[in-house]
Amino acid sequence: MTSEAIHQFILAGKFPGRACVPELVETHISWVILCGRFAYKIKKPIRYSFLDFSTLDRRKVVCEREVVLNRRLTKDMYLGVEPVKQNEGHYFIGADGGEIVDYAVVMRKQDPARQMDRLLARGQVSATHLANLAGKIADFHKKTSIIITMDVRDVQEKFNDLQQEQGYLHDVLNKQSAGLISRAVEASDSFMNNHEGILHRRLRDGCYRDCHGDLHSRNIFLVQPPQVFDCIEFNDDLRQIDVLNEIAFLCMDLDAFGRQDLSGSFLDFYNKVLPCIKTEGDRRLFIYYKSYRSNVRAKVNSLRARSARNATEQLSALQQTEKYLQLMDAYLQLLR
Repeated sequence: MTSEAIHQFILAGKFPGRACVPELVETHISWVILCGRFAYKIKKPIRYSFLDFSTLDRRKVVCEREVVLNRRLTKDMYLGVEPVKQNEGHYFIGADGGEIVDYAVVMRKQDPARQMDRLLARGQVSATHLANLAGKIADFHKKTSIIITMDVRDVQEKFNDLQQEQGYLHDVLNKQSAGLISRAVEASDSFMNNHEGILHRRLRDGCYRDCHGDLHSRNIFLVQPPQVFDCIEFNDDLRQIDVLNEIAFLCMDLDAFGRQDLSGSFLDFYNKVLPCIKTEGDRRLFIYYKSYRSNVRAKVNSLRARSARNATEQLSALQQTEKYLQLMDAYLQLLR
């Protein structure tokens, strides 16, 4: 579907069940329509270096994959996949007849007030929340598939991918940020050259698992038990990672909220259930992974800025880009 079709869907489309007033939530890779007790997620017809939603058949496959993978960390939230159809210019979901124009992941809508990022903004996340969440994530990591073979240095390539945004950020942000990217890539290459043995040892020790892949506060509802949703289904390489890389994302996110206390608590709680930092090398690797996760957030926000619909959206995305670039640099300075 196109952006125009989505807005037509919002204005005059038909959804299963009772009538509702649809609300659109847009990300850089999907549209989520909130309607009544349900949410319908439709993937944008796009292709990036790390994902491919460019064809209808491909979007169907990744929608089905999304449901299977996300059921691992949620309960009664991911309900299935339904076709989005069109008939004489009208869009609807799941009914008989009409032409299939896309597919939607159907989810049971959660209470937005319990979304972890919102609770963090209100100062309402406690150590108890972190203990429950750490226990759930650690138990999941214990049970999920162990990755036996992989290129442990692929994270270096992914880190360096930020260079694709360097020219754009030089022009629209500032020269200092563009230079910071060059220094960060040099620091990352140096770290990888000096610590490759640790990565191979962790692979042999079974630390690489089929994880969630996108573990940050916006993808968590702090209910009982926690609902951890929206994992990466479109790229196995981004999901099959070191568990230390996985939890570094959430700890970096907590640091970005200025809650280093909660970041440390989560790591401590997790490490008691599933020890993942046993040596000084592991501790340094954890810091590196936090810098990598800051790097990823900087790139995502740079992409958001590129596709912004107006100057206000672009400015917001660029401010976030700058924030994560500075956080990435702060972590790397700890490794010097």
